[in-house]
Amino acid sequence: MSSEKSNETEKFVISIAKTTAKVSILAAFSGLIFVFVFIWKGSLFPISDVPVIQKKVVKISVGGKTDKTDKYWSAPTDELIPAGKYGNMIRYGRELVSHTARYYGPHGSLAKISNGMNCQNCHLQGGTKIFANNFSVFFASYPKMGARSGKKEVVFNRIFDCFNRSLNGKAPAAKTKEIQSMLAYMKWLGAGVKKGMKVFGTASEKLKYMDKPADPVKGRLVYLARCASCHKSDGGGTLSADKKEYTYPPLWGANSYNDGAGLFRLSNFAGFVKNNMPFGTSYPNAQLSDAEAWDVAAFVNSQARPHKDPSKDYPDLKKKPIDAPFGPYADKFTANQHKFGPYAPIAAFYKNLNKLKT
Repeated sequence: MSSEKSNETEKFVISIAKTTAKVSILAAFSGLIFVFVFIWKGSLFPISDVPVIQKKVVKISVGGKTDKTDKYWSAPTDELIPAGKYGNMIRYGRELVSHTARYYGPHGSLAKISNGMNCQNCHLQGGTKIFANNFSVFFASYPKMGARSGKKEVVFNRIFDCFNRSLNGKAPAAKTKEIQSMLAYMKWLGAGVKKGMKVFGTASEKLKYMDKPADPVKGRLVYLARCASCHKSDGGGTLSADKKEYTYPPLWGANSYNDGAGLFRLSNFAGFVKNNMPFGTSYPNAQLSDAEAWDVAAFVNSQARPHKDPSKDYPDLKKKPIDAPFGPYADKFTANQHKFGPYAPIAAFYKNLNKLKT
């Protein structure tokens, strides 16, 4: 009798064990299905579903404002680059952004169609740094109407502008492997960012306008003390050891950005410098004051550089940036004030103009 009970108990234990094993296998299989359906579904590249918008407390001290919370962008890490052809395109695109001159500069392996600067000279750290013209919202913001062109623009147009203005050259064709790879990289960086989403730290910081013009004379002193060690006293920059690209780019002269580039506008240059220069500076730990940033921007952008015909830029003059340094304008302020400021009176004029329109 005890032997029969023992056998029955053994059978019962084995049955329970089998059932538990089946349940475990079923749970694991269900987990895999969940991962496939909810993470991979709808995309050949699962990276597109990785969230990159986070919350960060940013301390604001200008004008007596208190701390506030803003959305900020964090670039995806290399571990999230997908395998296969798409991943290879992303890596190649990053290489082109980081070392553009090696492919398209004066000693370029593919073509000699640019001034020797790299895309990341303006879009720091491959377009991943806060307040350094990062690519967080780049892909999601197109198509859109371009104020400068007056036309509807697609993503290729923005890259073409960089080649034509910041790199003072001409762009490769849109269908080339290189342009497509650069776009793949930028799209991957902006995964999770939707059109119209407000993201903290894009472009460059908009500094408070000064109540006087920016001063190139004072800016020269700032430049010599804080910038010349890398960019040289003549603004010519520092070439890499093999002389195929710039370790520190030229800020004026024949090999720098032309006067149609975005950095030739003082507000863009000042905001960029404030949070990124001297080398090693990052937001919010600036080393320059706002006034120093405005003044050094005025000095650098007063130096000789290549010229680009602006006659077709901003066909609607009311949409022209107030610090665009070339006329004509939809106002009576001088070209000198548009270039150096003070900007507050110009901004007030257009604010009132827009009120009248509504």
